[in-house]
Amino acid sequence: MDVLLGAQWGDEGKGKVVDVVAPDYEVIARFQGGPNAGHTLLFEGTKHVLHTIPSGVFREGTINLVGNGVVVDPVIFLKEVRSLEAVGVDLRGTLLLSRRAHLILPTHRALDAASEAEKGKMKIGSTLKGIGPTYMDKTGRNGLRVGDLFQADLKERYSALVRKHERLLSLYEHSGASAEAEAEWLDAVEQLKAFQAVDCEHYLDQALRSGKRVLAEGAQGTLLDIDFGTYPYVTSSSTICAGACTGLGIAPNRIGKVTGIFKAYCTRVGSGPFPTELHDETGERIRQAGHEFGSTTGRPRRCGWLDLPALRYAVMVNGITELAMMKADVLNGMDTLKVCTHYLVNGERTERMPYDVSVGIEPVYQEIPGWKAANAAGDIPDALNRYIALVEEAVGVPVTILSLGPDRAETIMRKVPDLA
Repeated sequence: MDVLLGAQWGDEGKGKVVDVVAPDYEVIARFQGGPNAGHTLLFEGTKHVLHTIPSGVFREGTINLVGNGVVVDPVIFLKEVRSLEAVGVDLRGTLLLSRRAHLILPTHRALDAASEAEKGKMKIGSTLKGIGPTYMDKTGRNGLRVGDLFQADLKERYSALVRKHERLLSLYEHSGASAEAEAEWLDAVEQLKAFQAVDCEHYLDQALRSGKRVLAEGAQGTLLDIDFGTYPYVTSSSTICAGACTGLGIAPNRIGKVTGIFKAYCTRVGSGPFPTELHDETGERIRQAGHEFGSTTGRPRRCGWLDLPALRYAVMVNGITELAMMKADVLNGMDTLKVCTHYLVNGERTERMPYDVSVGIEPVYQEIPGWKAANAAGDIPDALNRYIALVEEAVGVPVTILSLGPDRAETIMRKVPDLA
């Protein structure tokens, strides 16, 4: 099984890369996250945004599995299904759900909003999709799972969990879910039963034993990992390669290639530290040229220069074997670029990602020449090749995929260089 994941703060372009490489795999499996993800795919002039469903759905014959590490909102899931069916994608035989995947309730969303409001200026920038409270119920051992939809006591268990949420909401002095939202959720749950639920650990074991190629698809990014991200400004799940094992039921020794996706610059949505963030015209230029607005929330993304210590950290904790550089075309026409090569932490030089990146960090930059224009239809400018070589030398991993536009056709598969 190969793994594909984000190597920055999310929004790197994972959906596009999965779509590009999907013909090489029989099964695409999402291993964590939920509808807070927004994987954007563009081909034949049409943009598609996926939130819960894996990004292999547009490739005929590919099985798409929502793993046990994912949290599923039945209402959002069905809206996504209908939008895909409207463009001719039939998911009834190709989309599978793990029985162990947890369900997001309307009261989870209410708790998310109440918790974020309580934090005030310290809010983390939640998408308010109910992700965090659902994972809290999962670890608290009283959540509802897809497999529970087929149990006789579903309504009793649902009601008990809602009552618990309402008690918590009363402490926040926050309203709960409306009757309309609850009715919509219950209706969606009935429709969700039409999809095939599987024990994904057994399903994937059999797929691998029979010689099928499986790709594990991550959401968000390494620096948002619940353990190794910029805590507390992180997501609620394990976004790193190890999360693919627990999020799908796959043993570590079955993982092969690990592809890390990163932008030629950095972005971040919501609150939290961002050492190389630009607060000037250059940052705004990158935002506008890169259309850096959240595909799930529409929020403008914070933009900054490429951070090599952070990328090196992502390579280390994930065991990344190759990289995909996205959006290099966004930097077209810039005379000079900057790359953060190391930090000064309280005046001391380090190339490591420190425990706390919110205080006392000064990024140190190397200036390099930019390039006039780079696109998938022409030769790669020498300056861009030098930029890629700088990254490869710094992190010790080859860049094998170069994206020079949002369409799946605007992708170059590079020959793996010898970095020895």
